Parts: sequence; C-alpha cells; structure tokens
Amino acid sequence: MVMGTSTRTLNIGIIGFGPFAQFLAETMIKQDHVVRATSRSDYSALLGPKFFRDMEEFMKVGHDVIMICTSILSVSEVVKSIPFHCLKKPTLFADVLSVKEHPRQILLQEVPEDSDVVCTHPMFGPESGKDGWNGLNFMYERVRVRDEDVCSRFLNIFESEGCKMIEMTCEEHDRLAAQSQFVTHTIGRILSEMQITNTPIDTKGFEKLVQVKENTANDSLDLYTGLFIHNRFAKQQMKNLEHALERVKGSLEASMKNEDGHN
Repeated sequence: MVMGTSTRTLNIGIIGFGPFAQFLAETMIKQDHVVRATSRSDYSALLGPKFFRDMEEFMKVGHDVIMICTSILSVSEVVKSIPFHCLKKPTLFADVLSVKEHPRQILLQEVPEDSDVVCTHPMFGPESGKDGWNGLNFMYERVRVRDEDVCSRFLNIFESEGCKMIEMTCEEHDRLAAQSQFVTHTIGRILSEMQITNTPIDTKGFEKLVQVKENTANDSLDLYTGLFIHNRFAKQQMKNLEHALERVKGSLEASMKNEDGHN
C-alpha cells in the first residue's frame, strides 16, 4: 500500500511518446493530471501545444515528475542528452522500462543530486490493460526519494486504478523477469519462427501457445533485444533453455534406442 497519497494533480512530463507512453498518458489525463511530452517523432497532433519538439523548452516547464518512456536500447543515449541545467526545480524522474538495473544505474549517474529517482515497471500494456488496470502488477523501487509527497502521488496514479503494487529492488525484478518475461518472449519468438497456427483439433494448451506467439509478435525486436542485452540474468536463462532442450532430446533419443533394442 502506498501511504500518504494526495489527490492533488501533478505536472507530468514524458520523454519518449510512443504507443506505451500514450497508453499511460491516457489514464493520467483522465485523472486530471497535466501531461506534456517530447519525443524524437512529432506527436503534436495528439497533444497540441503540450507537445514540445525542443527538449530545452520542455525541461523549462517546471514538471513535478518526468517519466522516461524510451526504448531500453536508447535510454542511455536519451538520458545523457537531457539538458538538466534547464530544470526549474528538483523533479522526480521515473522510468517505466522492462529492465530495471540498467536505467537505475543511468539515472543515478545523470540525474542531479537534488532530484529524486524512482524506477518502475507497469507489467502490462495497451493490450492487457485495455479494459482497465485493476489487478495488474506494478513494480517499483524508491531509489532516491526525498519528496515523499510527489513520489506517493505519482505511485497513486497506478494504485488508484487498482494495480497490485509490488515494491522490490531493481536487482530482484530483473532476476525474476528473466525467468518470466524473457523466457516468455523467447518461447514466443521460437514459436513464431516455427510459424505455428491454429488447427481444427487444437487442445487448450496449444491455443495458449498460439496466444503466447501472437502476444510476443506484437512487441518489437528492439524490446526483446533490450531484455537480453540489459538484463544480466537473461543470458543464464537462455543457457538454461538450450540445456533443457538438449536434455529433452537426449531423453527421447535414449527412449528410441531402448525401443530399438527391444525389437
């Protein structure tokens, strides 16, 4: 439970305004928070005067919170290019990436000491969250927080929508996500390479496999690559998958030899 929350609105700036950022912004705007954004692509048609093409002008607005919504692969370059000298006041910086240790390290290195840092992972997206966020997992770590009021009001955006709030370290998140998210994406991409499709005699289990393939196919290769490169636990999970396949093949081959020996 996030304690000490307030209903006062926040001025929220978003760096990187792709589909996931737009999905989050929709709910924030619905909650009466003021959302402004900047991005490499032009999204002025969506936000009008609240979209900034110039990063320095964006940073001068005076946000309570600035969300980092870039891709995993570009987050280092983007954060290092932020003109922090334009900040009007200490600000809470929050990332929403699917890996956590990597952005945590970058934000601690680059964000001014008088500004706060919280690392988060809304573990849902436009598809799984299209009917609301109730019951969906939201992970967060208060990495460096002095202004508890702003941080609590930001986290309350998700808690008030019914998210299951999970406070854990970025390291623990990445260790668990390598076992779940990365393995799921890997299996989905393998199934996609096999071009599996529904058949007239599908079992429930096979239908779930097709769904895994289709869900992961909707995510970009950049996301999957980022999950592998910037989660230090993913490499071992890939090795575990390879070894497990070899063991399964070995069991089948041994069974075939035994069967041949009985004939």
